[in-house]
Amino acid sequence: MCPLFLYQINNAHFLVTTMSWGALYAQLGGVNKHSTSLGKIWLSVLFIFRITILVLAAESVWGDEQADFTCNTQQPGCKNVCYDHFFPVSHIRFWCLQLIFVSTPALLVAMHVAYRRRGEKRTMLASNSNEKMTDTDLETLKKRRLPITGPLWWTYTCSLFFRLIFEGGFMYALYFVYDGFKMPRLVKCEQWPCPNTVDCFISRPTEKTVFTIFMVVSSTICMVLNVAELGYLIFKALIRCSARSNKRSLHYTHPDGVKRDKTVLQNRTNEMLLPSSTDSSSNKTMC
Repeated sequence: MCPLFLYQINNAHFLVTTMSWGALYAQLGGVNKHSTSLGKIWLSVLFIFRITILVLAAESVWGDEQADFTCNTQQPGCKNVCYDHFFPVSHIRFWCLQLIFVSTPALLVAMHVAYRRRGEKRTMLASNSNEKMTDTDLETLKKRRLPITGPLWWTYTCSLFFRLIFEGGFMYALYFVYDGFKMPRLVKCEQWPCPNTVDCFISRPTEKTVFTIFMVVSSTICMVLNVAELGYLIFKALIRCSARSNKRSLHYTHPDGVKRDKTVLQNRTNEMLLPSSTDSSSNKTMC
């Protein structure tokens, strides 16, 4: 009866965790429709190689981290103090916090898209005051992809910028807090109330090192994708700016403008020729 009860508890915990990440995926999936191809690849890497591995595999590896952290002393409180010294934050909670912070900027884009859609809906209702909007019109408005231009471009690029800051900051924090990405087999603790230098042993150090490196590599891939997408958006914005400047230059070189320029040049030529003609006529009269 007891193993069955524990099995049901584990299944319930897994379902709750899956539903929480599923709700996050549903929110980010709406943003994914308006993002670029690189943004869609980033979302796939985020959920397949980071969240899925974290929920299905990493939690079971780190589930016994404090229980199997053994020290060669029976001094009360020494084991807990040493564990807190070497592992101030659990890897699982650290990565969960990192994923939440990295995903938050994308929710800002979702809020911006919802605001734009609400404005377009009001505009359509105002233009069709005598006619009610059908469900087909609302569904078309909901499924329409918004171009990443104007204010949405600024919101999207800012979200990418904050993603890079969060990813880099958490990677540095992971390296700084745990003194590298490799999990040691043995740590020596001299914290109070330990009577002397105590040897403490970590469970599954090789497996934890593999998962840590995997999560760091996945985070690096996400950072590379964010940098590439940011460069792509800036490049597209520069192309649009150059196209606008070309249109302005074509507007200034319109045929009417050419005629005006020719008239101005002809007037200046006449002004230059007029003094020379008057000088020649005066010379003739003197003769």
